[in-house]
Amino acid sequence: MSRRIRVTLAYDGTDFHGWQVQPELPTIQGVVEEILASIEGAPVKALGSGRTDAGVHALGQVAAFTLTNPIPPPNLAKAMNRLLPPAVRVWEASETWLDFHPRHDALAKTYEYRIVRSGQCSPFDWRYAHHYPYPLDEEAMAAAAAALTGEHDFSAFASADERDALGLSKVRTIFQSELIREGERLLYRVRGSGFLKHMVRNLVGALLETGKGNLGLEDWRRLLAAGRRGEAGPTAPAKGLFLLGVEYPDAPRPKSDYPTHRSDLEE
Repeated sequence: MSRRIRVTLAYDGTDFHGWQVQPELPTIQGVVEEILASIEGAPVKALGSGRTDAGVHALGQVAAFTLTNPIPPPNLAKAMNRLLPPAVRVWEASETWLDFHPRHDALAKTYEYRIVRSGQCSPFDWRYAHHYPYPLDEEAMAAAAAALTGEHDFSAFASADERDALGLSKVRTIFQSELIREGERLLYRVRGSGFLKHMVRNLVGALLETGKGNLGLEDWRRLLAAGRRGEAGPTAPAKGLFLLGVEYPDAPRPKSDYPTHRSDLEE
């Protein structure tokens, strides 16, 4: 009998070319599907909550797949961790409803971007943070971050993707957007209904421009209103970005409740 399994994954994305399977390249989806096939004895398709980009990390990526193997979820998690490379771990596994979709059923996602502000960056932070030791107006950055809460068209902060021709809406709702100082680290934490391709890294790039004095709050309002990519500053490096977690309802949602605007291509 088929069972739908949901797993929560953590991974160091440094040596992977993102989540999505790519020919001849190491990806998170690729290694997960490879070891699941060895457990199932047949090909297994694993869907993720979003396609994290090359070099992006995760502490709470969610994936789902269907198995006929009767192995209990706790034992499945142990078996997967024995076979997965050390850079990828399964935190937990559980059975879920048969048509559970980790992207469509998601209610919210939380990302964190890490910036090291000290003069020297520890080699133990180098793979997991953007080192920026130069002067920044962190108060102005925090004010700009807070102004992003609510529903906005984030076209100005979305990188081009293969589905732009479909004319999908780039409106998203941001529930929380804050800049936090923790010791020598500056953390940008954002929780929203969904995210466009490179959206968080583009927001961080614009926040850095704000800290340098190149963008003010009025510029942010203009960018959100105009919706033109290219005026918001450079994209921040992938290595500082972490997917912290994904939130879901406790029971299946009617298909009519699925968001129709959401792109398949996220961070």
